Amino acid sequence: MKILIVGSGAREHTLAWAVAKSPDVEKIYVAPGNGGIRNLGSIAECVPISAINIDALLAFAKEKHIDLTIVGPEQPLEHGIANRFHEEKLNIIAPTQQAAQLETSKAFAKQFMQWHKIPTAGFQTFQSHQRAKAFIEQQTVFPIVIKASGLASGKGVVIAEDKVSALKTLEAFFEEKIFGAAADEVVIEEFMQGEEASVFVITDGVNYVVLPTAQDHKRIGDGDTGKNTGGMGAYSPAPIVTPDVMEKVKTRIIEPTLRGMAAEGNLYQGFLYVGLMIENGDPKVVEFNARLGDPETEVVIPLLEKPLLPILQACAAGALGSIEVNFSSKSAAAVVMASKGYPDGYETGKVITGECHFDDGKCALDVSGEVYVFHAGTKFENGKLYTAGGRVLAVTAVSDTLELAIKDAYEAVSQIHFDGAYYRTDIGAKGLKQRAR
Repeated sequence: MKILIVGSGAREHTLAWAVAKSPDVEKIYVAPGNGGIRNLGSIAECVPISAINIDALLAFAKEKHIDLTIVGPEQPLEHGIANRFHEEKLNIIAPTQQAAQLETSKAFAKQFMQWHKIPTAGFQTFQSHQRAKAFIEQQTVFPIVIKASGLASGKGVVIAEDKVSALKTLEAFFEEKIFGAAADEVVIEEFMQGEEASVFVITDGVNYVVLPTAQDHKRIGDGDTGKNTGGMGAYSPAPIVTPDVMEKVKTRIIEPTLRGMAAEGNLYQGFLYVGLMIENGDPKVVEFNARLGDPETEVVIPLLEKPLLPILQACAAGALGSIEVNFSSKSAAAVVMASKGYPDGYETGKVITGECHFDDGKCALDVSGEVYVFHAGTKFENGKLYTAGGRVLAVTAVSDTLELAIKDAYEAVSQIHFDGAYYRTDIGAKGLKQRAR
């Protein structure tokens, strides 16, 4: 089989690594890929095509007779990549442009949840700065959450602690255009108390498979301080998602979502991310993503006990109900190493060195379990590896316990070096605290 993976981050490196485990795979193309794809050997190859150049991706898939395309990031979904591939009878793991509105329009997602009685925070949507400002002026309860409705690389969410900061956020969204057209429509919603967790689903539109749970660390600083990022680390499974909570997630959120999308003529196929807030055992939806999360992918996928590809093939064939999926009882933790200055301005082109070997994506370290380095913003030139983005590497460890996985991940991080390397030091701390209760 020939596989095309669309995207350039650690999520796509992880997907390529997982797909490469299947004996039926002849070739994996990653467009545009990154400096870590070479570690998979001759089976994998980077293709210099942008993830949003749908015409070029479609032409490439037809030229190379690609058997299955897997989409990583959200931008190609917004551009309708699934629609185009379906028109050409090409297999693709991705929701259509219409179904992907669960992520690409937070206003759409909130209204959808309201219509289908899916638990989420109360909200209002605004396309006018003045109307949004008037709404904030009337509020007496803070904090309050302000979201750009469109895509903002995971950074278009502000928790305003008071009226002054809320009004400043509206000014930044509507007038300063810090997120461009993504903030032409804004969602203002109640602040939900509780603890966050992530649930991932692979679905053919009717049947679905739930992957291991995870918890992301969105803020740049320890203790969940500072600005939002694309994600500074993750661990899996998340102990806050107990079997009882998971049953509620399935019956109150996942199944009504799939039924509702189908009833509206937008059959949802592919990956679905459900961002949860859990309080007193009751889950509510923070947001949907029409894809796998990053860095959650880097801790969820390594816990699969069987190859990923057969699951995706069943998804594409509408036959997920007939496949059995098993997961390891181990734990995984991933620490993101970022460029100094991220998520604001940062420099690239820094040489990456260290004792942690990159061959085959697996670190040669004396640790309790296994450690993998999944590349995000890297490039390989003239025999050297360089930084090429804000988030540079996701260092993942899999071990018998979460405590050991965290320890192993940080041991590996300590062996990798580049100028200005930054990472949080408390990844997984909430999980350890939750398990100690």
